[in-house]
Amino acid sequence: MIGSRNARCWLSLLLSSGALLAGCDMVVLHSSGDVAAQQGHLIVVSTLLMLLIIVPVIALTLLFAWRYRESNIAARYTPEWDHSVQLELLIWAAPLLIIILLGALTWIGTHTLDPYRPLTRIDASRPVPGGIAPLVVEVVALDWKWLFIYPDLDIAVVNELAAPVDRPIRFKITASSVMNSFFIPALAGQIYAMPSMETKLHAVINQPGEYAGFSANYSGAGFSDMRFKFLGMSASDFDLWVQKAKAASTELSRDAYLKLEQPSAREPVRRYRAVALDLFDAVVNRCVEQGKTCLRHTMAMDMHRASSSPPLRDSVAWSPFGAADFGTADSYAGSALLPNTYRD
Repeated sequence: MIGSRNARCWLSLLLSSGALLAGCDMVVLHSSGDVAAQQGHLIVVSTLLMLLIIVPVIALTLLFAWRYRESNIAARYTPEWDHSVQLELLIWAAPLLIIILLGALTWIGTHTLDPYRPLTRIDASRPVPGGIAPLVVEVVALDWKWLFIYPDLDIAVVNELAAPVDRPIRFKITASSVMNSFFIPALAGQIYAMPSMETKLHAVINQPGEYAGFSANYSGAGFSDMRFKFLGMSASDFDLWVQKAKAASTELSRDAYLKLEQPSAREPVRRYRAVALDLFDAVVNRCVEQGKTCLRHTMAMDMHRASSSPPLRDSVAWSPFGAADFGTADSYAGSALLPNTYRD
């Protein structure tokens, strides 16, 4: 009676688990972008290779437990047996071959799918056409919203991202305060957004549609609402989307950015018809505020001091540029004289 009740419980648990899994959207394994599709293929192949070891081990474990159970008096009993060359070769050679295959697959996939590497193909059957420039999108992770700047189009949008189908996208990603993770499962793998740093991601969307994007790294109280829509569009629909942003009544000046940067959650989609010059670079270098020295200038001056090796007694007052406000946000034109640390 107890055994049948336990069997029913296990059967109910398996059926309920299957029902829950049936409702899952396996977007990582059914992606609409070529990069994400290659990553999903890598996951499947790696899993199958590991199952070549896992499945036989589990099957043999169950077989041995049943074969040599206490009640099976017909099983051969050899207490003095301790070694078999054939068994040792099987136990060690098979996992070793799997590890070699996994290592080779991972090494090739890691270099092929490097997020910093420009795309060489649109999908499995089409290379990137010559003469087509990638769509540049500058991504800023704010508390707790996403800002997308299109520098070539001079527009910006909060919590909505769009791109034409079959056109390479080059993301430049940073954060305003704490580390986040930029993730659109249907497009490509996640990549971190970090303050004072710029990460990159190259991707392409191959099918039109509306896809989910979010932060995959906990970043505070409003983290769970830090989501946005990614729209894959035809070229004509994307042009209309750009015109909609151009028709907005507000511009993303530096002062407007500083107000937007303040923590807030569940922000609606907001569009800006124009963007302040070099705003993304100023965000990376933490000098959006007028009069604040940019990190790139501070580092350049530090390197210059180190290479010049001035006397210690003069190091505090010494300045190679002779201007106290050089490298501030309101004298940003001077950046041409210093190494461009963060830009391409």
